Amino acid sequence: MNGTFLQPRRVLSVRRVALLTTAIAGLGAAALVLAPNTPIHPFTGTAQAQNLTERVQQLPQRPVGFADIVEKVKPSVISVRVKIDRPANSGLSNDDNDLPFPPGSPFERFFKRFGIPNPPNMPQGNEVITGQGSGFFISSDGYAVTNNHVVQNAEKVQVTTDDGKAYTAKVIGTDPKTDLALIKIDGKDFPFVKLADTPPRVGDWVLAVGNPFGLGGTVTAGIVSARGRDIGAGPYDDFIQIDAPVNKGNSGGPTFDVDGNVIGVNTAIFSPSGGSVGIAFAIPAETVKTVVAQLRDKGTVTRGWIGVQIQTMTPEIADSMGLKQASGALVSEPQKNSPAAAAGIKSGDVITSVDGAPIHDARELARKIGTMAPGTTVKLGLIHDGQEKTLSLTLGTLPNEKQASNEPSQREVPDNDVPKLGLTLAPADKTGSAQTGVVVTAVADGGIAADHGFQVGDVILDVGGKPVSTPADVKKSLADAKSAGKRTVLFRVKSGDGTKFVALPLGNA
Repeated sequence: MNGTFLQPRRVLSVRRVALLTTAIAGLGAAALVLAPNTPIHPFTGTAQAQNLTERVQQLPQRPVGFADIVEKVKPSVISVRVKIDRPANSGLSNDDNDLPFPPGSPFERFFKRFGIPNPPNMPQGNEVITGQGSGFFISSDGYAVTNNHVVQNAEKVQVTTDDGKAYTAKVIGTDPKTDLALIKIDGKDFPFVKLADTPPRVGDWVLAVGNPFGLGGTVTAGIVSARGRDIGAGPYDDFIQIDAPVNKGNSGGPTFDVDGNVIGVNTAIFSPSGGSVGIAFAIPAETVKTVVAQLRDKGTVTRGWIGVQIQTMTPEIADSMGLKQASGALVSEPQKNSPAAAAGIKSGDVITSVDGAPIHDARELARKIGTMAPGTTVKLGLIHDGQEKTLSLTLGTLPNEKQASNEPSQREVPDNDVPKLGLTLAPADKTGSAQTGVVVTAVADGGIAADHGFQVGDVILDVGGKPVSTPADVKKSLADAKSAGKRTVLFRVKSGDGTKFVALPLGNA
């Protein structure tokens, strides 16, 4: 309810990093970077000492603390409490209950004083779950931003302002794809803050204000650690990474720059324990502006749609297609009756630009098109059959997501092996899996195909740009590619409801 938590593949030495960061921060404005082997002279009135003094004086002045900024922005931040009525055995989880201390401990009693709900493993009947998050006003008439996962499925939303007043809020609209929500409190003259007009730079100071563990009005400081992070939360991931401590209950709260503008909305942390380890993620203000404007206007978000299944180019795929650079969004398949199909975009095309702006990967294309309104006419630069071309199309409206199924057929069929790749194949039209192509009936552990993500039930449609319908077709295409001196061969594969390209090294195949 109050945060998305990501489990790392490995745990780093946090203590050492924290101590190093503290030491560096403690140097403040007087920190100097000296060239290797530069002697340090005492302040004896020498020319070297005078030069050092001048260099210190030329460093930009930084605030001693953040009290003035906090005093300015903190009244705009709110605590968001929600109630969800559910059966005791519903199996639904509540992040607030995953507390980092055992039931019955002094810490449990302490945090319950601040509104944390019942701890885990306690007997419960029909229950009303209380969750907590954060938010902030963006207008004086009571519009406020928070996370979708904070208010999702809520029957009642209560807001507490910095001065302790409580209000009932109405959910105006939500956008699960970006995890944003807009709520409204009746009233006027609420203190509000502005969304930043320019993105932050890596290394800029930031302040996070929110309601961690129910402790309202908590302020933490740090820097922007990175930008453009993809954490697998959704198709439009473009998070700002910060190291200001963020914990459960900070979700939906703002991250400020030193001018008091909101540069992002806190939404997730990277943590092995559920507590802050100095890696948190915020939705950029640019995204917030676009989404909130639509939610305020019509309560929902509509996005532009080309109608293609895409994937990011890899060096192996680029090499198999004879391309010099692994850049752009590779079209796995245009969808039927889509703007892409109408414009003549084909499977294997590589989209390289939108309205003249370069596209580096599939994620960038999805984000860029998703920010455009349906009905917008765009110019797409692409590589078609090895040639560069430009075409125009009018964006459609992104339809509701389809439920994908990846269950292979269970019918018994004769097998045919491609041992060098670790695949066992059969004609798709004889398995009931598909009308065309060759279905994968077995994948050898540790084989080339397994290493590249092939699964039982996948349907191979093309090999080396040629349609295949039997295992013999696959073998012939592999042999032709090898005879042509190619190091990799490109497979077009249907997996579930999606289609993708996979470049397999030929080796001894």
